[in-house]
Amino acid sequence: MTVEEIIASGKLELYVCGSLPSEEISEIEEAISSYPEVRKEVEEIETALVHLAKIVAPPLPAMIWTSVLNSIRKVRNINEDSTATNWAAITGWAAAILCIGGIFWMLQQNNTLKDDIKITTTENNELKERINRTEGKLSQVNELLAILGSKDFDAILLPGNDAVAPEAFAKVHFNKRDHLAYVDATGLPKAPVGKVYQVWSLKLDPLTPTNVGLLGNVEENGTNIFKFENIPDPEAFGITLEPEGGSDTPTLSQLYTFGTIAP
Repeated sequence: MTVEEIIASGKLELYVCGSLPSEEISEIEEAISSYPEVRKEVEEIETALVHLAKIVAPPLPAMIWTSVLNSIRKVRNINEDSTATNWAAITGWAAAILCIGGIFWMLQQNNTLKDDIKITTTENNELKERINRTEGKLSQVNELLAILGSKDFDAILLPGNDAVAPEAFAKVHFNKRDHLAYVDATGLPKAPVGKVYQVWSLKLDPLTPTNVGLLGNVEENGTNIFKFENIPDPEAFGITLEPEGGSDTPTLSQLYTFGTIAP
């Protein structure tokens, strides 16, 4: 066969797609080695095949394309006689496209599965963190309940000031021996922006306030229970609303809760 006949026969397409009968492969490979025009035609067919596959599927690295083409060339399972070369070429092209499309589909499924695994792993890690935080808070609450339920602590109710916040209330758990107090601020409304609640230890006659400390942001404290140490011997406790950072003396017009200690 002449060069023109080889190019027009459709055998080059079958060779590139790996569908050329085995007995004709040596003839085509010899033609590729002998005729630059045939070798160029084979290269153009391979380029067209890659371009066509890119249209129907996402791009892949060149190394994978090389592997795909090499794998296609190793397939030798179609027997066609020389009188049906045009149909054979079409069949070869279709088989190659389906093969590459299937590979891309499997790669896409694999990537989707990997993404799903990453999402599930992230969700599991977030769930573990929430569980750990919850368990930590539960442990803290149980520890506080054990402390506050001890006979060493006296519970002092601080009702709301009718003139300022009648619905407000607080509770102080006071250990007189260790000068230790836990203030339960659950019944206090949220402090306005730029304001903070301040706890005072009070002597009543004459009225002598001593700063115990600030409650800070009630909502950010997980249990709304604040610990204070080095409490002097008080006769009462009061909580006022002060400018952020606290005050040296209580603002009595902003006294939210007040309660006396039973003798």
